[in-house]
Amino acid sequence: MAARTDKKNAEQQQHNQRQREKQTRRKRRVSTFAVSHPDAAGIDIGSRSHWVCVALTTDVHDVDAIREFSAYTDGLRGIVAFLREHGVTSVAMESTGIYWIPLFELLVDEGFEVFLVNASYTKQVKGRPKTDRRDCQWIYRLHHAGLLAAAYRPSGPTCVLRSYLRQRQTLIRYGGRHIQHMQKALEQMNVKLTEVISDITGVTGQKIIRAILDGERDPKTLSRLRDKACKADQAEIARALDGTFHEEHLFALKLAFELWQTYQEKLDQTDARIAQQLATMKLDRPLPELVAEPKRNHGHKPNEPRFGVRQAVYGVVGIDLLAIEGLAETTALTLVAEIGTDVSKFATVQNFTSWLGLCPCLKKTGGKVKSSRTRPGANRAAQALRLAANGLWNSKSAMGAYYRRMKARLGAPQAITATAHKLARRVYYALKYGMTYVKQTQEQYEELMRARQINALQRRARQLGFQLLAPGEVPSQQAAPAP
Repeated sequence: MAARTDKKNAEQQQHNQRQREKQTRRKRRVSTFAVSHPDAAGIDIGSRSHWVCVALTTDVHDVDAIREFSAYTDGLRGIVAFLREHGVTSVAMESTGIYWIPLFELLVDEGFEVFLVNASYTKQVKGRPKTDRRDCQWIYRLHHAGLLAAAYRPSGPTCVLRSYLRQRQTLIRYGGRHIQHMQKALEQMNVKLTEVISDITGVTGQKIIRAILDGERDPKTLSRLRDKACKADQAEIARALDGTFHEEHLFALKLAFELWQTYQEKLDQTDARIAQQLATMKLDRPLPELVAEPKRNHGHKPNEPRFGVRQAVYGVVGIDLLAIEGLAETTALTLVAEIGTDVSKFATVQNFTSWLGLCPCLKKTGGKVKSSRTRPGANRAAQALRLAANGLWNSKSAMGAYYRRMKARLGAPQAITATAHKLARRVYYALKYGMTYVKQTQEQYEELMRARQINALQRRARQLGFQLLAPGEVPSQQAAPAP
């Protein structure tokens, strides 16, 4: 009897020991993270200096692990030598302004794995003191444990194209300010040219402004410069050009017009550089000839590129992106510059639309959905897709019908996002699989929606114990009652 009791006690002790060991292992898993990047480093970026942390020990004041380097070029070279000395292979840094660009490019050229991280992902724990020295330690700890995700950055040639295109957008924005200055000068002279002409930098507007600056003041003579495509008649333009031409306002008009022309010349130079970069990115395999593009009724828009964008983008991507409804030349060029031609870094189309910020960002707690809004952000590709979606209002295609249906249900803002999401999916499949886009007419889309509605009504009728019949159809049998 005593032996049996001793055996039972021994088994109980072994069981308790196993439970304690399990609990200890569980605590370790909760209290510590698995090391994802053993040879990691964290860098806090600044305008004057960069703080680097490598191989942090329990001593947070370890001078061998944390050092400050100058932001000058010799300091950047010192960072590279310091990282190689400690055997670092993976580096994490915040995308602080534009100060990260020189160091990022140098580290990539030197062969390091660089994680460019959104600054919102590396915020310090609330309540802790914040300094540059502590920031680099925190970035190192997060990266060492694999808690930081790198921002998406396309290939080198695509980054060059993106830089040119963003510079072009800056030039357009600067030139638009001088158009406003011209409008202000004309209004101060009570020349109502902006009321009769939609674009004063068009053919008619430029002819009239040049004639005014050359000394012409007669409204009838100025109105004869009207282009034949202008919608306003000659008498209406002559009435609008009867103003008071003071010297100070003419001088302001002259300066604004010359500055606007300067930016147009810089735009031409930038477009030539963009076309040259696209030519270097052209695929080395033969492509079938593009189908001739149908003639557009609206003509050439003022800010459109001054070269054959459709043919150039087709040579880089290998498919005609402009075949997708809503994608214009500028939109397709922006997508290629911001996304690139290789979307393999996005495993699924859901990952791609999530990066664009075009899918719901679910916030759920206690079994209740608190918010499902899309994630805010300044993704230029997403902005281009939203603009393309907004332009589908009058489209007679399937995408146009989808946008109008969503707008009737959800309102304009959510309809634009939903349509941009659908466009993003088509772009993803086209870039990843090289799929040729097959257009769907509005009639085909409406017929598909009608068939879906009929199927939904029939399914609902069966659930309620009824049978849905078409006009003139004889019931085959009595519908089964609902369970």
